[in-house]
Amino acid sequence: MIRSRPLIGVTLDSEAGTPDGSGYSRFPWYALRCNYMDAIADAGGLPVALSHHADLAPAMLARLDGLVITGGAFDVDPALYGTDQRHDSVTLKTGRTNAELALARGAIASGLPVLGICGGQQLLAVALGGTLIQHIPDTVADALAHEQPNPRDEPGHKVDILPGTMLARVTGATRIAVNSAHHQAVREPGRAIISAVAPDGVAEAIEYPGHPFCLGVQWHPEFAISMADRRIFSALIEASGSR
Repeated sequence: MIRSRPLIGVTLDSEAGTPDGSGYSRFPWYALRCNYMDAIADAGGLPVALSHHADLAPAMLARLDGLVITGGAFDVDPALYGTDQRHDSVTLKTGRTNAELALARGAIASGLPVLGICGGQQLLAVALGGTLIQHIPDTVADALAHEQPNPRDEPGHKVDILPGTMLARVTGATRIAVNSAHHQAVREPGRAIISAVAPDGVAEAIEYPGHPFCLGVQWHPEFAISMADRRIFSALIEASGSR
């Protein structure tokens, strides 16, 4: 039983700013969709935003009960998983990636519960020694529309959850409908295992066996497309409150 709200760190996106004044600010700024924070709060957690200071990752983790690594319209540098080939579609946010890698590696090493969402799953895979597909349409034959054309608060396709996995236990499901907003995916999960797949074979979830709670999902459960999405956040909060 959770006696108080566990403190859940949430990673932020960032933009460089627009000197002409056409955007949110002329200067660099952080950003995050409200539903990330809302999903954590609704599940019983206390969400707090984390800045992109890789050197402060140990101090941040020492005060947190759990971690959520969010998605974003950018990619992990292929050099971080051992290749010097970069697809033309790949875009980088080096400062953000360095900070999130430091947080992910620290959480993995210390047993801090961690949930990676979309790009956050891909980063978790790299932190665990895995590799990525850099552009699904050029790699996967007969691939689904993983960058779905319909709104993100609607399902785009279904995924099959593999039996015997933590994800199966957490969701109580074998197949769920998910939203989809990515052009990359996990190729090899490293020390993790794949716990859900799309009909075209693309990895949709990974988890790290032996860790109290280390889960990555390729979709965006903060939109609560299904009850399984809500259960993922509830399981994160339960694990975080049990430390």
